[in-house]
Amino acid sequence: MEPMSSDRGKPAAGHVRIKDWPADERPRERLMRLGPQALSDAELLAILIRAGTREQTALDLAHAILAGVQNLRGLAARNARELTRLKGIGNAKAVELLAAVEIGRRIEAFEDPAKSIIRTPADVGHRMIPLLRDRATEVFYLIALDAKNGLKAELELSRGTLNASLVHPREVFKAAIDNVAASIIVVHNHPSGNPEPSREDIEITRQLVEAGRVIGIPLHDHVIVAGNGFVSLAEKGLI
Repeated sequence: MEPMSSDRGKPAAGHVRIKDWPADERPRERLMRLGPQALSDAELLAILIRAGTREQTALDLAHAILAGVQNLRGLAARNARELTRLKGIGNAKAVELLAAVEIGRRIEAFEDPAKSIIRTPADVGHRMIPLLRDRATEVFYLIALDAKNGLKAELELSRGTLNASLVHPREVFKAAIDNVAASIIVVHNHPSGNPEPSREDIEITRQLVEAGRVIGIPLHDHVIVAGNGFVSLAEKGLI
């Protein structure tokens, strides 16, 4: 494997266009020759950005973006409006960056629904943490299961404010009935990073348990995601 020089991926002195660099220094050519794993975060980001400005190369711009968001995880937590506040990032570049981030999330979370069996809260966490850990507001998901706990559907039902999500039992069970669910699990995130259930979380869980008993579609669990961790209300004895 080719060793990386100490200044690899750092902004160049002066403004020399990337296409005028030696071929073995250009991010695209390095990726083709060595594979994406050999590139720095800034080099990968520069490939997505594609073009810089009159004052900066795409690689300079990538370094500036990473300095503004700290790291790729910080980039993943930004929305389009926040990205366009960064110098050199317009609507088109923001959309491309967010699309790449979302593809990465979905790849990490993907499992073939035909082979997905939800046996434990950890199975739920494995699926949902990549989708929810970087969201800046609360998002409420329904997981619809068949009679053998196989995954039938995974649906986003609502998005809330910074510290609140809005969902009503009728929305949850309408989606469950529409997807012919035998049972359900609900999931939402806490952007605060604290996965412990709030009073409102416990109350909506009780409402869903009661509605499920009446309708005949039991609620197996309510999982709260925060960062890379989660809490199961079923494991806490609240279901």
